[in-house]
Amino acid sequence: MSLDMFLQHCFNALTLGSLYALIAIGYTMVYGILRLINFAHGDILMVGAYFVFFGTFAFGWPWGIAAIMAIAGASLLGVVMERVAYRPLRDAPRISALISAIAVSFFIESLAVVVFTGQPRPVLQPEWLVSEWQVWGGVRILRLTAFVPAMTAVLVGILLYIVYRTKPGLAMRAISKDIETTRLLGVRVDNIIAFTFCIGSALAAASGIMWALRYPQVHPYMGIMPGLKAFIAAVFGGIGSIQGAVIGGVALGFVEIMTVAFMPELSGYRDAFAFVLLVLVLLFKPTGLLGERMEEKI
Repeated sequence: MSLDMFLQHCFNALTLGSLYALIAIGYTMVYGILRLINFAHGDILMVGAYFVFFGTFAFGWPWGIAAIMAIAGASLLGVVMERVAYRPLRDAPRISALISAIAVSFFIESLAVVVFTGQPRPVLQPEWLVSEWQVWGGVRILRLTAFVPAMTAVLVGILLYIVYRTKPGLAMRAISKDIETTRLLGVRVDNIIAFTFCIGSALAAASGIMWALRYPQVHPYMGIMPGLKAFIAAVFGGIGSIQGAVIGGVALGFVEIMTVAFMPELSGYRDAFAFVLLVLVLLFKPTGLLGERMEEKI
């Protein structure tokens, strides 16, 4: 493999890994606070992509306006989902909340099929994102390939500022340690948890928008596989850790792209690599790279 081709694969891997990282952050934030795997998170990705599709094609909005409205709509959906499906089960056994998460996922997917139909639809790609850059030598990439990691870095930076430099972020970290004590200290726990779902859903919508730009079509089940892989990335990096989710997402992107690049005969097994990685992590380091061992109460 030539150096130019290797660099091309590195850019592609970084782009894919950045998308996984954004989705994985939503999983890890909710788990860090509620010890809940929100399996409907990947479907928020799909909803965000559909909102942009209808914003640009049905309403004729500029792409940027449609993207902002899609993120706002997905954030609202995340808050509603927490209020309706998860908050009433806050004191129920963990298995009840897990079943509710799976039910919400199936409900959103089925509703999307009814409302949007199951037919894949094309996505508008802004011209400034699909023009090419010559990076070095024979390496040429789309502006989108650079836009995705850059936007991911900006969003992760904003998130880290919120978590570590603001009062809601302080409350989120306190809840992740001891929710009952935090409530006794006067923190409005329900509001902070809803805020967490709002942020996680916004990041999922942003990743869904960029995913639809990279793979330019939307359909009701587009969030299933990215959601599962992002969950694997979160486990690999250490679920509950934002930095771990980013590391896990980027690492998974490189594993997928580089394995196929060096062993193209295994390209049909590309999705299987992620699940093999999950098995290995659970066998040898169940807490992930940056995760901490936590006591579970069933």
